[in-house]
Amino acid sequence: MTASAPVPHADDRAAAVCALLGSPDDLEDPDVRDLAERARDLLRSGASADELATCYRDLDMTLRRAGDARGLVNESRSARVPGISHDIKVAVCPGPAQCTRVERARDLLPAPPCAVNGTRMRKRRLGPGQ
Repeated sequence: MTASAPVPHADDRAAAVCALLGSPDDLEDPDVRDLAERARDLLRSGASADELATCYRDLDMTLRRAGDARGLVNESRSARVPGISHDIKVAVCPGPAQCTRVERARDLLPAPPCAVNGTRMRKRRLGPGQ
């Protein structure tokens, strides 16, 4: 008997979709782009968990078929910021279909856009306990 790999938390997958939609190089394949946009639309509409899970699975398989061995969720398309120090400024998702995507926010640059919600991410400070 074999055990299947643990399914990533839904918020991690929403963050991965957001990061994927923000990366034009990853969307060159039209099948990947179409499924990523479908996932975004499902997130925006508040679709059921089953619909989202099916779309995430299809997107993961399509990414792998297109030659991206990382699939949808992995460490290079992660929702977390490695090495959080004492106090760091980050951009977080502002929308109603919140994802756990966190990006380093630099003072001189505007916050990146959230591709799932279609708005700019908010800047905030993370302390040592976060």
